[in-house]
Amino acid sequence: MDFIDIIPIVRMLFSTKSLVSVTNLVSTETKSFETIDAIKAEGFELSDRECIYLDGTVAKKQLLLNLKESIKGGVKAAIIKGHGAIVSNEFTGGSNAEVAGRIIIVTGGAQGFGGGVAEELFDKGAHVVIADLNEEVGQQMADKLNSKGLTNRAVFVKVNVGDSESVKTLVEQTVLQLGGVDAIISNAGILRAGGLDEMDPDTFDLMTKVNYAGYFYCAKHASRIMKLQSEVCSDHFMDIIQINSKSGLKGSNRNFAYAGGKFGGIGLTQSFALELMPNNIKVNSICPGNFFDGPLWSDPEKGLFVQYLNAGKVPGAKTVSDVQAFYEKQVPAGRGCRVNDVTKAILYVIDQDYETGQAIPVTGGQEMLK
Repeated sequence: MDFIDIIPIVRMLFSTKSLVSVTNLVSTETKSFETIDAIKAEGFELSDRECIYLDGTVAKKQLLLNLKESIKGGVKAAIIKGHGAIVSNEFTGGSNAEVAGRIIIVTGGAQGFGGGVAEELFDKGAHVVIADLNEEVGQQMADKLNSKGLTNRAVFVKVNVGDSESVKTLVEQTVLQLGGVDAIISNAGILRAGGLDEMDPDTFDLMTKVNYAGYFYCAKHASRIMKLQSEVCSDHFMDIIQINSKSGLKGSNRNFAYAGGKFGGIGLTQSFALELMPNNIKVNSICPGNFFDGPLWSDPEKGLFVQYLNAGKVPGAKTVSDVQAFYEKQVPAGRGCRVNDVTKAILYVIDQDYETGQAIPVTGGQEMLK
């Protein structure tokens, strides 16, 4: 087995009382981590009885059997011959029992809506991977979260969700840095408004690649690791969560490229849910209403208010304020969607071990299931 496949299995076997993260020491041509002294040299305090030695070159079935038999109470490190070492990390605390200790990837997590969700989950005790194309802002977000002094960790991994290999690398880096994947929140997306006359094929293809195919890439690569975890822990439920939109529940005038991708996303959610539930992987979509406070809407140059004004999406609107007022009046709750509204929905689906394949509206009553 590859080391990337062994790590999440060992991590779940280490998680006897509660979920743990692990530190992975990968052996290279110049540095080997196949003795307890090599691990101690990295600053870990371990006794001989807390470390086991296994041959990572044997067949998968035999390795799994060896791991299950060898990782008992009190074992804190596993040295895998031919690969390196896996060391369990101490973790205490977390204000939410359902996410504390979980390893959660948030794509588009550097700022705006995704950043808000990542921070709320981190504050509740999750280990969070900030996955974003914006390297500078993404690292700043990870540094901000780690500066809070909590025992969970935040890491940044650069990713282009419209590229399958990039998403595969994201998942592998998550495993190498933290030990596994308990949830992935496919939040990253783009929106370019325009009707049939304005929309060019290249823009349509780009939006489809990011908003639709990107969700597929996230589900494909994260589920591979989740399946490995379910092999050794049959009562551990995991989550693939797509941040969809109210535009995935109802068509959107002069916004067909975005709405079409979101409609398709719900189709993926329902189909993935049928396929993955036997592996204890739940798949759900969260469909927020308009997040007026974030850059998606309010950016003065590229925000939706500006785009919709220029595209003539709101009849009679002459200013950005006219566009904003038009959309605010459509919400029965009298306001736009907020980060906390969606985080509550995310916590709900993670808390469930029975609900899957759903598209959950968080729209203040603007869109309701039919």
